[in-house]
Amino acid sequence: MATPNPSRSPRRAPIPIDSRAADHLRYIRETMERAAEFTAVPGWGGVTIGLTALAAALLASRQATPRAWPGVWLLLYGTAIVTGGAFSVRAVPIMGLCLMALGGFALFAPGSLGNIFMAAGFGLVHIAFGFWIALRYGG
Repeated sequence: MATPNPSRSPRRAPIPIDSRAADHLRYIRETMERAAEFTAVPGWGGVTIGLTALAAALLASRQATPRAWPGVWLLLYGTAIVTGGAFSVRAVPIMGLCLMALGGFALFAPGSLGNIFMAAGFGLVHIAFGFWIALRYGG
């Protein structure tokens, strides 16, 4: 059986541009909306990280040297979150800024408050932003 020659096939009428344009625009719009709400930070994962950090802070509060938890950890972690979340939803870099602010305050606070700053930063900030991301972006 011979293969049909495309140059000899009957010509089809061109499809009017407006008949499919609405479908294409809808597809593009939906794709852009999904791309705008991308986050690599799962909300419920952030809540879990925060709860784990609170438990770790409770255990750390029993150590003999309160200066072992400086605010530098919060500053560096916050910086990583800000830069890593630059292309994510707006909540992620804001979370990083909150962690950096806590780290800055922790540097000038008495060493005995170090565990409270660690619990607030790694625990409460993660929980709060985790809920925000989960409820707003479905993560």
